[in-house]
Amino acid sequence: MDAAVNPLLIDWDATGELPPFAQVRPEHFGTALGLAMAEHRAELAQITARPEPADFANTLAAFDRSGAALQRVSSVFYNLTASATSPALQAVQRELAAPLAAHFSAVYQDAALFARIEAVYQQRDQSDLRPDLTPEQRRLAERLHADFVRSGARLSGAAGDEFASLMQQLATLTTAFGQNVLHDESEFVLPLPTPAEQTGLPEFVLAAARQAAAERGLGETPVVTLSRSLIVPFLSYSTRRDLREQAWRAWVGRGEHPGAHDNRDIVRQILALRSRQAALLGYANYADYNLADTMAQRRERVWALLDDVWQRALPALARERAMLVGAMVDAALPADSAIEPWDWRFWAEKVRVAHYALDDAELKPFFPLPAMVAAAFDCAQRLFGLRFVPRDDLLAYHPDVRVYEVREADGASVGHFLHDNFSRPAKRSGAWMSSLRLQHGNGGLSQPVVLNNNNFAKGAPGQPALLSPDDVRTLFHEFGHGLHGMLSQVRYRRLSGTNVLRDFVELPSQLFEHWAEDPGVMRRFARHWQTGQAIPEAMLERIAAARQFGQAYETLRYCASAIVDMAAHECKVAVDDPVAFEQTVLASRGLPPGVGLNHRLVHFQHLFSGSGYAAGYYVYLWAEVLDADAFEAFVEAGDPFDPGLAGQLRRWIYASGDSVEPGQAYRNFRGRDAQITPMLRGRGLL
Repeated sequence: MDAAVNPLLIDWDATGELPPFAQVRPEHFGTALGLAMAEHRAELAQITARPEPADFANTLAAFDRSGAALQRVSSVFYNLTASATSPALQAVQRELAAPLAAHFSAVYQDAALFARIEAVYQQRDQSDLRPDLTPEQRRLAERLHADFVRSGARLSGAAGDEFASLMQQLATLTTAFGQNVLHDESEFVLPLPTPAEQTGLPEFVLAAARQAAAERGLGETPVVTLSRSLIVPFLSYSTRRDLREQAWRAWVGRGEHPGAHDNRDIVRQILALRSRQAALLGYANYADYNLADTMAQRRERVWALLDDVWQRALPALARERAMLVGAMVDAALPADSAIEPWDWRFWAEKVRVAHYALDDAELKPFFPLPAMVAAAFDCAQRLFGLRFVPRDDLLAYHPDVRVYEVREADGASVGHFLHDNFSRPAKRSGAWMSSLRLQHGNGGLSQPVVLNNNNFAKGAPGQPALLSPDDVRTLFHEFGHGLHGMLSQVRYRRLSGTNVLRDFVELPSQLFEHWAEDPGVMRRFARHWQTGQAIPEAMLERIAAARQFGQAYETLRYCASAIVDMAAHECKVAVDDPVAFEQTVLASRGLPPGVGLNHRLVHFQHLFSGSGYAAGYYVYLWAEVLDADAFEAFVEAGDPFDPGLAGQLRRWIYASGDSVEPGQAYRNFRGRDAQITPMLRGRGLL
């Protein structure tokens, strides 16, 4: 199939624009990926066939340039399977999971290729042999060498074959896991046909529920789906406790249903395969394997952080629970009434109204999505000089997606940014950043094409989506990831943008959240979507006063998930029943009743739709220590847009990618290592 028939074979990188999404069909991917893998193998064969000794240019730089076609096609593939999938595309995804894994196993277990990479790596610091290597080139040598070793390059014979087989099995299983979660999320709806089922729900919730029904072809009856931006407000406002329980059980039960979409056995298999993967590479368990390539490095450091925060959050939660009990007593319920997981958000909302005069129904009209996008763009301009120019002439993969060209203050083009903000049945849950093209300068300048995906509930026809303060933080969080990709200024693709250690990657995203809470930003952009009225000063003061309420609840839910993740991946025995294992771990930790956890193992996509956060969910807390301390520099300067600090922030945190060791990058920005106190203070845990 040639380029005239298969649009994926067009080198859209050469145009500097977007893939021809309108022409792409699921059946195009098998051929295109097969040809791209063959091209990649041929490129690598040329590297290993060179008669001259290995050096940086003929081996490491060449390897970094290789696989451009595969990168181009696979980026389109993975973005579509996450954001705009279909049964046909899911079938292709299942079919290609193992062959793609096999391809990369063959690459990283190529003995001749690894020998050349190791030769350059071993001589990287010998100035008489490698006098021309820059610090970035030495960093590339270290990172590529680590990639090969961690992918089994030193294994041979039966061990190498077993490792490659494990990776193919894992690719197949993680694909199935993610598709099972999407199935459960897209299939569930809770109809609210009469006023009796709608009691307590503000109009913004009902509008989102009606829109969700319309998108699914269900008529005008409002429905609750498992989109976080819909189910969380439903749990917060619905006075129908029975319906709250029904919705909550569906939400936490994703992936735990007998039949074709049950993830329990998949979790068991993935954990067993990862344990064997770690053993083949000489590690006691998968947690040790994963942490060896992080800032934390050792389980003891992760556990010390989680244990410290967990113990601080428990008494804080007791204070929050007492406030919830007070609200229940005010509502004429007995003080000893149980607070079940489907009750906590409902009573917490009552406390916010009673103690802080805050109500999302009152707040959300001041946070329309277009204005909050404008706020994020404005912060990027004031900090880094960026402008986001709409490119309505460029077609994305779905009508919801807005396309922007990103430009420097002097008008120079930086790249393109795609904003995909709305929930829909063919899109996985959560929020994430991804790329269609990475920035680099190896073999010609490559400008980034970055995507942000959110899952906000659409407003009623003719009305904007209205965000909660939590939604606004999510928007800014993902935009922070996006800036990390867009502002990258490195030479080598392997070191570009968000290709950094996992417990550093959340620093740029979480740090940008702080500007979402800046009163000056809110004064400019938080305006009532109907009247244009600026958010009242009294409301800003109440938001600030209430900021720490609920932090203990959120902290324990997050830590509970991180603890289960670590426990599962360091377990010395097989996890035969992941549900029972999870319950045992949480009981041993004393998780208070009614709190629950952010993600249960059976739908924990961070862990089991891929390996990126496996034995690594702790990274959000690790990075929060960094981001709170980093923003403290702006607080100390007395200006959240201090030009000098913003310049240093861009250079060392957003632009350097993995070209600088992350601890050193942070010290270059802050002048010292991060301190934990600002994080604890921000969460109200001091």
